[in-house]
Amino acid sequence: MSKSLKMIIEALLYAAEKPLSAKEIHIVLPDANVSEIKGTLEVLRQEYESLERSFILKEVASGYQFRSRSEYAPYIMKMLQKSPSRLSRAAMETLAIIAYKQPILRHEIERFRGVDVGGILRTLLEKGLIKIMGRKDLPGRPLIYGTSKRFLEVFDLKSISDLPRLKEIKAFGADEHMPLFQLEEDSPGLGQGEARPIDDETRPLHTQAPEEALEEAIIEGNRPAED
Repeated sequence: MSKSLKMIIEALLYAAEKPLSAKEIHIVLPDANVSEIKGTLEVLRQEYESLERSFILKEVASGYQFRSRSEYAPYIMKMLQKSPSRLSRAAMETLAIIAYKQPILRHEIERFRGVDVGGILRTLLEKGLIKIMGRKDLPGRPLIYGTSKRFLEVFDLKSISDLPRLKEIKAFGADEHMPLFQLEEDSPGLGQGEARPIDDETRPLHTQAPEEALEEAIIEGNRPAED
């Protein structure tokens, strides 16, 4: 290979519109094995971190991507004259349920929220934050929903397993913006926990609740330099 592997990978990352995994880079560079590419990616990540520039190489959504540091986002947004596009409270609550309970059916989400979520699901699908994972082998063949790779990109997560555990969220502190549902890790039900409706007067207060995290992170692209 005439050019340095590190430089070629750097060029690919710079030109890519989405995070690139070692396997995707290997398709472009078949002469380099996947482990060698992974090692080179980690070297690049460490180099950009040590440079203390306005951007870093971040491992996100099972790949690597150049991202602006968060402290420079206001300036980039001002240059692009863009304002964050936020989801409604109901949409954020629905997305939190899907994130923590996936794979999940529409009627299960509606049981958590107590209202119809058809329109909200369409919105989340249009924004690419959730995806249809298949159909359940039940009468009517209902659709199964889960979060998408775009969700991981927006929330800066390597994988869905990097979401904070519910016990960690509850132990963190108190916040006045708790959704109108409470996920219970240790109660029986779907997936890892159950949810029960609660009213405004009795709802617990938690900091970094799913709604708060979603409200902060769900902006179009969440990567101002390219959006």
